[in-house]
Amino acid sequence: MKEKSKSKVARTKEAGPKDTPRNGAQVITDFLNSVGTEVIFGYPGGAVIPLYDALYDSGLRHILTRHEQGAIHAADGYARASGKVGVVFATSGPGATNLVTGLATAHMDSVPILAITGQVPTTSLGSDSFQEADIYGISIPITKYNYLVKDPNQLPTILAEAHYLARSGRPGPILVDVPKDIQTTLITAKAGPLDIPGQNNHCGSDPHQLEAMIEALTLSQRPVMYLGGGATITGAGPEILTLAERLDMAVVTTLQAKGVFSDRHPLSLGLPGMHGSKYANLAINESDLIVGLGVRFDDRVVGNVRRFAPMARILHVDIDPAEIGKRLPVDIAVIGDLKDVLTKILAKIKKSSRPQWRHRINELRQLYPMEIPVANGTLKPQGVIRALSDHLKGQAVVVTDVGQHQMWAAQYFQCEQPRHFLSSGGLGTMGYGLPAAIGAQLARPDRTVVLIVGDGGFQMNIQELATVMENQLPIKILLINNGCLGMVRQWQQFFFNRRYSSTVFNYNPDFVALAKVYGLWAKKISKPNEVDRAVKDLMKTTGPALLEVEVALEENVLPMIPAGQGQTDFFEGEEGAQ
Repeated sequence: MKEKSKSKVARTKEAGPKDTPRNGAQVITDFLNSVGTEVIFGYPGGAVIPLYDALYDSGLRHILTRHEQGAIHAADGYARASGKVGVVFATSGPGATNLVTGLATAHMDSVPILAITGQVPTTSLGSDSFQEADIYGISIPITKYNYLVKDPNQLPTILAEAHYLARSGRPGPILVDVPKDIQTTLITAKAGPLDIPGQNNHCGSDPHQLEAMIEALTLSQRPVMYLGGGATITGAGPEILTLAERLDMAVVTTLQAKGVFSDRHPLSLGLPGMHGSKYANLAINESDLIVGLGVRFDDRVVGNVRRFAPMARILHVDIDPAEIGKRLPVDIAVIGDLKDVLTKILAKIKKSSRPQWRHRINELRQLYPMEIPVANGTLKPQGVIRALSDHLKGQAVVVTDVGQHQMWAAQYFQCEQPRHFLSSGGLGTMGYGLPAAIGAQLARPDRTVVLIVGDGGFQMNIQELATVMENQLPIKILLINNGCLGMVRQWQQFFFNRRYSSTVFNYNPDFVALAKVYGLWAKKISKPNEVDRAVKDLMKTTGPALLEVEVALEENVLPMIPAGQGQTDFFEGEEGAQ
């Protein structure tokens, strides 16, 4: 604490006037201050020592993670929970390459991140210098855009462009690679005007597109609204709710849209696709109009393209023209910002009731309910997640890792608000959960943040428990321990004759003891009658806490539609599907 106070004094005394020439590192920190950056995640190294020296006097808050992958996932969680640009620093070579998985994760899920990496001096580029890696070339396919700064006078403009691109249009990660000599060069240049092709385009205003959309919505008798990440990014929740209620539209939500439309709303059918409810998938199958809003029509939802919604016209609204028709033919395409498009539609479309469709939706829900499996003396993860959901009543930010627990959380945790369910969707990145929860808690200190994680993913970035404790972040961790890599094991059980090749852990640590070594409150349960008390104990703890839940190795995620199958091809499994 004394060291922090000392640095504040240093900042007050040493900060010079704004017109004083600044070196490249100071230009970076000045810029981040100017755009309201609240927190930076990172890990220092030789090629970013000048940047970290500038950071010391900047007044910016920096979170030192224990691994660069932890830093970028934390920046990702911060961005998803806040809607702001997440910022991450890393050094050259291995520091930069450790960001690759996080960049790809953010790129797949359209998360705005500004990654600033150090690089060897410009005079050493391409000579295989110590800790040199071509992160510019490596990251081209997994970023929205990237830069290698070679001219110091271009740095101010590059930073302004990078920050704008990260958050504009379809958001995404931007990487700026800054050689060490650029960081130490005095710079007097200022950012020039942004000249980015398409930045002033007003999409979504084509009257022919809008009229076609209105006509399709008006004539449809069995519409299903299919929400993706674009619904979250644009903040279009109020318009979506109004449209759904005005037209009696059933609503399905992907992982990236969970919470945009309340899971408790009568028109909500929850998760569609491979592990979606039967009633959601059957509604899609019976629909005459699929209204895709900010979605990718990804393979985990669509399955067999030729059998997806066979009686329906496809209406797709997206800001990214590249997504239109990428996976399946589209009958009506509207290019534009989703919130803007829906605002224009709502100004013209009239209310119309569909009592028969509402009745059919309710009938499907009653015929194929998402019931908690019978315990039979063993603890069911589905029941634990539902108990946690009931306790929190939609007021917590939930972060998941990737695997079976992720699907159970999507199925059984009920969300009420956007940006309250964070999960790696497109890339399916194990190890994402713990650092993302750190970022989410820093973004939303006013909210309880709960991490739901499996024993496999937890161990991929378990070192970030030190970051949790160092910053005293009151994250609550629900650890689902089945002693295996559950989702892969499930596929091996169903489709590979239980040949469990390298999916069962023959050794796991004592997670409770390990959590306590780090300083967390921790407890373990294994019986159904322990659930309610344990959930209450977890949530009443004031600081970081972990509840380990021991479940059966062969507990499976059902319903399940195998990859490449249609919406009615429910795999029953050995114990029978719901």
